Amino acid sequence: MKKSEKEKGRKSAEEKKKTVLYYAIAGAVVCVIAAVVLFLVFSTAVAKDGNTVSVLYVGMLENGSVFDSNVNTTPLVFTVGSHTVIPGFEDAVIGMSKGQVKTVHIPVDTAYGPYRSDLLMAVNRSLFPAGTPPEIGKYYSVRNPADGSTNVVKIVDVSSDTVIIDQNHMLAGQNLTFTIRLVGITQGT
Repeated sequence: MKKSEKEKGRKSAEEKKKTVLYYAIAGAVVCVIAAVVLFLVFSTAVAKDGNTVSVLYVGMLENGSVFDSNVNTTPLVFTVGSHTVIPGFEDAVIGMSKGQVKTVHIPVDTAYGPYRSDLLMAVNRSLFPAGTPPEIGKYYSVRNPADGSTNVVKIVDVSSDTVIIDQNHMLAGQNLTFTIRLVGITQGT
């Protein structure tokens, strides 16, 4: 009997060692998993000023019609804070992480601005080539002789002597909606 009690005592001690070892391994695994999760949560880069980002987007008017999209084409690449895209679009990208998709509503003031009647201008019809009569409703690229810049203008009226051009952006006065997918972030210098 004494032998079997000793054997029981040994088995009990061995089982205790196995249990302690099991919990030690389980605890270590939990610590490793927690460390990986914390690393992923806190190391995910988000877009901020100075970062160069790549985005895919679909731009829509208030009625839901699509006016522009680069989905299935080359992503739009710009540096956040460089003011090369409309302010509302740039603001929407700030804080996004790679792969994130966001739909934002951009009001007129942070889109292309309000429609301005002071940007309607009468110009001499002779500025247009003789073989290309200006057509109402058409858009033309016009080079500014003063600074060499190119502007897109819309013809709103044509008479025998003058052409009324509209220098507003074609989306001026429009509230816009964009669905944006951030596909890449490069940290700024």
